[in-house]
Amino acid sequence: MTVVVAYAPTPEGEAALEAGVEEAQRRGEDLFVLNAPAGAALAEKTYASPDQLEQVRRRLAGTAVRAQVVQRAGQGDTADVVVDALHELNASAVVVGHRRRTPVGKFLMGSAAQRIILDAPCPVISVKPALRG
Repeated sequence: MTVVVAYAPTPEGEAALEAGVEEAQRRGEDLFVLNAPAGAALAEKTYASPDQLEQVRRRLAGTAVRAQVVQRAGQGDTADVVVDALHELNASAVVVGHRRRTPVGKFLMGSAAQRIILDAPCPVISVKPALRG
């Protein structure tokens, strides 16, 4: 089985990556790190550049987890791409980063994390980045 991390180069994505590594180690499973921005451009906040993905690979090489880092950019809605990967991999769990938003912000902007939580065929671990203080 595989633990999937919905990764973006954001504080939320970094929190998800850290939690995903811990969960994969705890379960003794592989880790699949997926960067799936809706757009395929650097202007997209959730787009991980090749350098950022390489940094993730190097970080994971220093762990005891067997990991794969994949980018599926510009292949459609982020939540749909992640949920499709969960089915494809028969994932045992998915880890998503969650950011703070006001109720109005959630209503107006929607949330890929919320859609993944609702549509995932497996347990979802939702994490927030540590508060700065």
